[in-house]
Parts: sequence; C-alpha cells; structure tokens
Amino acid sequence: MSGRKVRYHLAMDRSISEYNEAQSAADRTICELLCREIDSALPGATSKIWHGSPVWFLEGNPIVGYHKLKPCVRLLFWSGQSFNENGLVPEGSFKAAEVRFQTLEDVDTVILKLWLAKSREIQWDYKNIVKRKGQLVGLKGQGVANEE
Repeated sequence: MSGRKVRYHLAMDRSISEYNEAQSAADRTICELLCREIDSALPGATSKIWHGSPVWFLEGNPIVGYHKLKPCVRLLFWSGQSFNENGLVPEGSFKAAEVRFQTLEDVDTVILKLWLAKSREIQWDYKNIVKRKGQLVGLKGQGVANEE
C-alpha cells in the first residue's frame, strides 16, 4: 500500500476510506475516483459501509455503491434499470443495474456524472421494501412512475 493519504468528503464515513485503502493500487485508484465523483454528484447523501461495500443513501434510500470483485470493481445503481442508459447491465430481480471496471481508463467520468444525476432524480423505494413485503414502488417526485 502506498503511504499517500486521499482527502475525502467530510460527510463520508471513515470506513469507506479504509475500504478504498485496503484495495490493490490499481483497484484503489478506481475506488477513489468513484468515491470522489459520487460525493461530488450527491451532496447531502450519507455514506457508509453497508453489507461490506461503500454505499450512498438519500433520505435512507440506497442510491449507489461499489464493491471489489475478483476481476473488477462493480458500480451498482439501485434504480439503474430505470435510467434507460447504455452501459448499465440489469442486476437482480428488482430495478438495479451495474457496470464493471477493470482499469481506471474504463471509467468514463462524463457518463458516470450522467448516471449519478439520474440516480438522484430516479429512485425506487428500497428503504421500505421489507415493510411492503418485497413490493418495490417508485418514489413520488423522483421522475419514476410506479411500474409495479
């Protein structure tokens, strides 16, 4: 691990910087870039390690997170299938979509900023999915019609 320290957004949970610092040098640069871009695009979001991965929340609803997989770093948008954007691949049985990065050059920050802007505007209510017994509904005022 390098001896350098990365400055993170003050609202970010310290455990996210520790998560990033624990990665290999190549993966750490991807994680640090994602962290900076997410913090910049989602001011006011809270962030923490959730189920072992860095995740950002708006009003308690998970929005975006990343996780180190063996061959790559996976970026997951909980409502990403509703973005209608190329480059995001459906993940799971709800509305999540992902993209995977093997190198820093794989990260297109222009497209990433677009996806992050959409993640603020298009949200499905994951926060209350257990209370609704697995039914996922669109949040009002977020540009999503209830598709369920």
